[in-house]
Amino acid sequence: MTQTPAIDLDSESVSGIRQLVGGWLWIPRLFTLILTLLTIDYLFNLQLINLITQVESQFFYTVVALMLPLVFLLWPMNRFAARNKVPWYDVLLFVASAVICSFFVFNAEQILDRGWEYDAPHYAVVMSFLLWITVLEAIRRAGGLPIATIVGVASLYPMFADMVPGPIQGFPSSPAQTAIYMAMSREGIMGIPLQAFANLVIGFLLFGVALQKTGGGKFFINLAFALLGHVRGGPAKVAVFSSGLMGSMSGSVITNVMTTGVMSIPAMRRVGFSKSYAAGVEACASTGGVLMPPVMGATAFIMAAFLNIPYGTIALAAVVPSVLYFLGLFIQIDAYAARHDLKGLPADELPSLKETLKEGWYFIFVFGLLIWMLFFLRQEATAPFYATALLLIINQVLPYERWGWQDVKDFFSESGKLFAELIAILAGVGLLVGALSVTGLSGTIANDLIYLAGGDILVLLLMGALTSFILGIGMTVTAAYIFLAVALAPALINGGGMDPLAVHLFILYWGMLSFITPPVALGAFAAATVAGAKPMETGFQAMRLGSVIYFIPFLFVLNPALIFQGSWDEIVVVIMQALAGVILIAGSIQGWLLGIGNLARGGVIQWPVRFALILGGMLLAIPGGGPVPLTNLQLSLASAALILPALALVKIIQWRQPAVSMNG
Repeated sequence: MTQTPAIDLDSESVSGIRQLVGGWLWIPRLFTLILTLLTIDYLFNLQLINLITQVESQFFYTVVALMLPLVFLLWPMNRFAARNKVPWYDVLLFVASAVICSFFVFNAEQILDRGWEYDAPHYAVVMSFLLWITVLEAIRRAGGLPIATIVGVASLYPMFADMVPGPIQGFPSSPAQTAIYMAMSREGIMGIPLQAFANLVIGFLLFGVALQKTGGGKFFINLAFALLGHVRGGPAKVAVFSSGLMGSMSGSVITNVMTTGVMSIPAMRRVGFSKSYAAGVEACASTGGVLMPPVMGATAFIMAAFLNIPYGTIALAAVVPSVLYFLGLFIQIDAYAARHDLKGLPADELPSLKETLKEGWYFIFVFGLLIWMLFFLRQEATAPFYATALLLIINQVLPYERWGWQDVKDFFSESGKLFAELIAILAGVGLLVGALSVTGLSGTIANDLIYLAGGDILVLLLMGALTSFILGIGMTVTAAYIFLAVALAPALINGGGMDPLAVHLFILYWGMLSFITPPVALGAFAAATVAGAKPMETGFQAMRLGSVIYFIPFLFVLNPALIFQGSWDEIVVVIMQALAGVILIAGSIQGWLLGIGNLARGGVIQWPVRFALILGGMLLAIPGGGPVPLTNLQLSLASAALILPALALVKIIQWRQPAVSMNG
């Protein structure tokens, strides 16, 4: 296989972003360059641009002022609007939003010193209303109508909070009080989500784009093909490996699918995987990639801000759950390939491991620097800037992927699109969080949820999983997480006595599941487009392949030892049980178990046998005690009572029917 070509990550065709031309191209580039310089000055405390960064809130307002207006240039008003030119009304909105946001930049000290968030002059109230409207339109364009509707209705709630039914009743606010609270308080638009973006996310997004534009995506795909392309079901395993690595760059399921999928899906088809199965593998791999440390996307950084813990702690906690997920995926693919006798690609069609490492070793080195600074030096804010600088320096020294002037321009263009989209979503979700805060509902909704669950923590967890999943359909993962972190997490932590980090990861995982679960499996549908498969059929394949992810969040929320919260002896036991359980479940779903062989013999009798192994695997993986009414020993005995007879029956069937075809 020849070296894979660089893949264009321009998402205009996928996300409907407007194709800017001429002088308009320079506005996102220039604004992104200014934001990058301001962020470096602020985070490294250089004090070279004191005009803006002398007040923290002034810096946050500046971030919004630079990125929010770009939404009106980059996203058309609707899907029927022109995609190749900027109409006059969008120019007007761009200028108006820049003026509105600039007002808050230049009055940041006044807002702080004079307490405008409680009592602002009339002109500041007017500007607050205008910012409110601007953010709603921006989130509609960049995030879609469903999330804009949810945010819009929620942001109006404070004005009618005393008129709604009991459980969701709150303290009312006047329209003016609501507007200034949303615009000027640290609980509204400028709340934790946007603060996390300004303090942590910008650097990691820049690092991700730089990694892509220097050939990181091509390197990881080639590395995956060189290592795994020749084994049975090799291209599918390549998809899992490369998407896991790509997730550390893009933080986006759809981007992962469109990047690695264009290479892995055709390769999977060549060795015998069906269209829907190949697309399902890619969708699951790309979804898991976003949950894979060391860089897990914007949501994990916002989680760090909510919990007030280092990002490295979250990344470390996510290691075992993500390994369990990818292990389950690998086992299913291997079992499917074994049952259907699917080979790998010929060695002469694969890239050379030696050449791949020779040309891209520095990507691994840069990742090593990033991990060292995150986990050992605890420099979450500045680590990605050092890693990006090192990456660009090495890239320009080596002859393989040197940047020219056009690459620099593309780097700032791509970064600007990512920044503008996230700012619109985070500012919009800030309105939602502000509405809960100003009415006092964020403090009482947890008690209402506990009451609805009847005080049963397992029921509350199931309610949380369902709510996270539903919100994950209508919102982005980040938006759904933020809402539930405010509304649901306190109920699980305070009412259920659960570990805060485990609860927040639980919410994140269940919010991600909508990407591979019909009826709205966006990740699966994107992969189906690449494969030319039926979307709904691909969705069900992805749901089956990713089945272990549906119960992994319950494992670590019921026993946080799985995320390294507890004594080392307990951590080791829980992890080993979970690994064994996942192997049993994944293998039984596909009908092939490592060390046992084909489970799909014996006609109808295979189904109760496979069901017994799946149930036994679940009982083995589930931690006992706490909310679970059985102890670890009781669960292990019940598991053994199911697994051992089932395996014995499999061996008897295999002994009696040795010549039966493996295609069952």
